[in-house]
Amino acid sequence: MRRIVLCTSVLALPLAFLLWVQWPLRDLVQAHARLANDWGQVVFAIYAAVAVSAATVAGTHLAAHGSTTDTTHGPRWKAWATLLCVAPWAVFLLWVGVPQAWASLTQMEKFPETFTPGYFLLRWALVLLAALALWQSVVQLMRRAAPSA
Repeated sequence: MRRIVLCTSVLALPLAFLLWVQWPLRDLVQAHARLANDWGQVVFAIYAAVAVSAATVAGTHLAAHGSTTDTTHGPRWKAWATLLCVAPWAVFLLWVGVPQAWASLTQMEKFPETFTPGYFLLRWALVLLAALALWQSVVQLMRRAAPSA
């Protein structure tokens, strides 16, 4: 997970650049602003797909933090609850999303307004989000279920 986060974290700079460059392209150059917007959407989708899992791993994702006096069964129970909440959603997204993403990739689906290739990457970012969320909840359960030394 750390490697995925590290590789994806560099997308923050191109994302900021693409968001910023839209204004001069639209108002000064009067061209290519929608192209910058299209690629900004792609970069944001991939970045956000990984950022949700990264924030969860780091313990900074939106969560109700309980007291620090958890019993030994508390963390295991929380891991099971997380898996029971995440797994159905993630499996559904993977079940529905992978065939759609694959079809989109094989057709090289384009953005509707600009006809720029790359829309298929948005669909694959959703698959990545679901896969990482499912994987992280399983890893969390395995870590909590392992006997402590």
